[in-house]
Amino acid sequence: MNATLARWNQLDVGLAAEEILPCCGSRRWALELAALRPFADEAALLTAASAVWLALPEPDWHEAFASHPRIGEKKPQAHATSRSLASSAQEQAAAMAADADAKEALRLGNQAYEAKFGRIFLICASGRSAQQILDVLQQRMHNDAATELREAAEQQRQITAIRLRKWLEEPTA
Repeated sequence: MNATLARWNQLDVGLAAEEILPCCGSRRWALELAALRPFADEAALLTAASAVWLALPEPDWHEAFASHPRIGEKKPQAHATSRSLASSAQEQAAAMAADADAKEALRLGNQAYEAKFGRIFLICASGRSAQQILDVLQQRMHNDAATELREAAEQQRQITAIRLRKWLEEPTA
């Protein structure tokens, strides 16, 4: 068994939830996932993490969305741990390397998205260039509110899976 997962399985629920929170940003997700322990392996953890996420009510999704900075920025809309912010910076590295015009286009795209949907644009940005992100943002602007909520939730699910895998690779203390 993975050493990080084995150690995490032994923590009390509150500490376990606090440790896993940077992977998603929803307190309810973290608590519910921690309550389901022990997990035998990474696959079981990832399956449970997705199931818990998809079963959460919309306000908990919004809590997770708000823990992310806008694409091209560093400051989240709400609470975020330093580990979560470090993950966001890594995930957005390609977009942050964009030229001034692309960064301005991202800023304007973020504004338009927020005006239409009332929340930040969320995308699994790992490895995507600023132009690729802009292309997706422009496509998603055509979604209705319900479709876009489901798409944002799917993007958060993907981000969470990436972050969980990285967390499992961290050396244990």
